[in-house]
Order: sequence, then C-alpha cells, then structure tokens
Amino acid sequence: MRRILVDINVVLDVLLDRPAHVRHAAALWQAIEQRRLEGLLAAHALTTIFYLVAKHRGRDVARTVIADLLTVFAVAPVDGDVLARAAALGLGDFEDAVTVAAAEAAGCEAVVTRDPAGYSGAPLDAVEPALVLATLALAALDDEVHEPVETFRHQRRSLARRRRKPGP
Repeated sequence: MRRILVDINVVLDVLLDRPAHVRHAAALWQAIEQRRLEGLLAAHALTTIFYLVAKHRGRDVARTVIADLLTVFAVAPVDGDVLARAAALGLGDFEDAVTVAAAEAAGCEAVVTRDPAGYSGAPLDAVEPALVLATLALAALDDEVHEPVETFRHQRRSLARRRRKPGP
C-alpha cells in the first residue's frame, strides 16, 4: 500500500466543499478510507484545521471534524527534528517545508497537494490528487494483468509522454 501525506488544502477542499476541487479530493479521501492508500496528515495541519473550523463553525464542530479526521488519517508527527529538517530544506514556504519534512520522517512516498509548484525543490514528489487517482486506476489494471505499477514519479513521466504523442 502506498503511504502519502495529504496537504491541508486537499482536506479543506472536502471540508469546505470547494466546487472546483472537491471531486478529486473526495475520491482521494474515499480511497484512503477504503485502505487503498495509507493517508497521513501532518500534526500541524490538524491544529490549523481545528482553528479554521472553530472560527467559522464553532469549537464543538471543530472537535467533531478532528475526531472524524483521526478515524481516516494517521498523523505524521512534527517534532524538533522535523522542524530542523524543514528549515534546512530551503523551500519558499516554511509550512510546506514542515509538511515535506513530516512526510519524509513518516516514510511517505509523496505529498498530495493542489499546489505541487509550491513544493519545487522538495526531496519528495508533490502530486495532485488527480494523479494519485490515475495511478490507483492504473494499479488496478496492472493487478488484473499481474504487472506492478511503479512510483508516482514514473507515472507522471509516463502520462507526460502520452500527452506529447499525437493521437490517431
């Protein structure tokens, strides 16, 4: 099973029902619920989500949301070592750097985000939910013919090559 860390923007797409993004974010969430993927959230994402939900919907709702998230997602700890690693990464946004460092420390293959460009230079792949879903679909097909699917990076290159080839 693939282990991924889900960026806060993808979680908020579901919680806030953002029309442009909810379809892929909800399908990713469902794949995690179905244990087709192991999904983690960085510990600091949970505190941010609690703050935002409490501000707009109240503390009781925020507690329920956090409890629900913890039934679906594991938590990638954020400690001094993770923060030091994040500072050393030199990414443009420290929160994104902490997310990457937490994902690395937790043994994740990728960070799933709606903003892969924000993770430029990160040591882990940063991929959009749609790519993860496409990879899962390809894995299901590969399982039918007993051929393994490779990493997200390989899938991204493979999809890019297919887009460059002219159609029939």
